[in-house]
Amino acid sequence: MFYASRVVVVRHVATELGDVHLAASRDGIAAVELLGSAEGLATGLARRGYAVADAANEPEAAALASRAADAVAEILAGDAPNLSMLPLAIGDRPAWDQLVLGAVRAIPRGSTASYGEIAARIGRKGAARAVGGAVGRNPVSLLIPCHRVIAGDGSLGGYGAAAWGGIEAALDLKSALLALEGVTARR
Repeated sequence: MFYASRVVVVRHVATELGDVHLAASRDGIAAVELLGSAEGLATGLARRGYAVADAANEPEAAALASRAADAVAEILAGDAPNLSMLPLAIGDRPAWDQLVLGAVRAIPRGSTASYGEIAARIGRKGAARAVGGAVGRNPVSLLIPCHRVIAGDGSLGGYGAAAWGGIEAALDLKSALLALEGVTARR
């Protein structure tokens, strides 16, 4: 049996940059995926122990999912919604990932930081690769802006969504997300 907090409501947002799939529980936003599929989102949620519920049966989660969908649409339209008002349900992530993602969430809009800079910010200088792994496992992209993390040489580096759309599609998306914020990074 699933507890209420392990039940999510799913929303899909069609944008010019592609479909975004997201899920919210009563506790917060559990997933935001770009370049993925609805089926892939459901599989990932099940792996994390979430069950998808009908919005009518979970009005709190449905309201939060709608707020998140609106925020995602605003972000992808080039606006800067107040994301601090959206709680995140990432407590099931490993402590390392939570530490890294907290530092990534603090990168201001229109700015970037390298994987090495993030490692230094969390007191783990030299752990750039491990930071990259945690960034690649970010379950709530856009809300934790992993697209703002770039390589130490100023190039785009990688992007976790590559698994779903190929590396070129992922880098195109990362570049487009940064461009919405007025940032240009080379490939």
